Amino acid sequence: MHYARRDHNGPLRHPPVLVGYRGRGRLLLGALVVAVLGWLPAGVGAQDVEELFRKVNPSVVVIKAKGRDVSTTRGLVKFNEIGSGVLISSDGKVMTAAHVVHAMDEIIVEFLGAEAVPARVVSSEPAADLSMLQLARVPAGAQVAQLGDSDRVRVGQQVLVIGAPYGLSHSFSAGWISAKWLPNTAYRAMPLAEFFQTTATINTGNSGGPMFNMAGEVVGVVSHIISKGGGSEGLGFVVTMKSARHFLMERKWVWVGMEGTVVTGELAEIFNVPGGSGFLVKIVPKGSPAWDMGIQGGDRTATITGQDIVVRGDIVLTMAGIAIKSEEDLPKIREKLGTMPAGQSFKASVLRAGRVIELTGKVP
Repeated sequence: MHYARRDHNGPLRHPPVLVGYRGRGRLLLGALVVAVLGWLPAGVGAQDVEELFRKVNPSVVVIKAKGRDVSTTRGLVKFNEIGSGVLISSDGKVMTAAHVVHAMDEIIVEFLGAEAVPARVVSSEPAADLSMLQLARVPAGAQVAQLGDSDRVRVGQQVLVIGAPYGLSHSFSAGWISAKWLPNTAYRAMPLAEFFQTTATINTGNSGGPMFNMAGEVVGVVSHIISKGGGSEGLGFVVTMKSARHFLMERKWVWVGMEGTVVTGELAEIFNVPGGSGFLVKIVPKGSPAWDMGIQGGDRTATITGQDIVVRGDIVLTMAGIAIKSEEDLPKIREKLGTMPAGQSFKASVLRAGRVIELTGKVP
């Protein structure tokens, strides 16, 4: 369940793929190292940073995803997304940003050395821009990152970011923590996330990548930038590890696999929604629980009450016995499904083409 895709001041989107970036990436990395080491603070030596990079880099991955979106001019279209992530467990859990993988049909994770492994989303909270992937297999020798305590990170401390800016895999930048923002303060489109603000250079493709402290521990997950020109301007925002632990590791809930919006009030009246509210489905990723139970997304847009809205998708009225009245009911559904054993059936009531039908799904 997700919000509408965001503009250039929101989470980072990937431009057209750069041809032949791998070779150039290695050359540019050397230049980046030289440039960064030129302005490291006193007491942090070049050898220290180089050793830290070599120590933590094998845990960083590049994520390539394929998905579908609904265009106002072309209808249903396919697109590619590239981002970064970090391996956090020996059984193949990878932490990344939700906007990189949420509601995607196909996800491939590339390790250092270019070994590629299919993956699927197992947990996601778009309102905090966080997702957890499960690898189909764990490559031999894969390195698991150490997770740190973001509550101990202070403004002014140095950090490293490793990712794939513009597809240049395993590039790193150094910077400082310039601020810490509580949930629903710095970026209200993602109200649940606690953020670090950092001066470390962040660009398209860094999204989902880890931010390390100088002890080599992951203390955050790269989310987005605020920029007037679309490029990095020293205003990078990273979801803290405290938020990542809470939403992806401590809470037991199920990723359903739907992107759309809750309709109430006048919009619900226009769509003749029984009960006056429901979840209008935009996209259902292939292989998700929602896809397997037959929930359908939209394929056209319409301007209604001044809003461009994706239409001709199902409107989910209830799921797992919970009526959808507002956005607050969506996490309740995920949490309830999370308490049920894998394989257990659950029902969804759906408005489709003017008729209410019942669909059956299974907890993954």
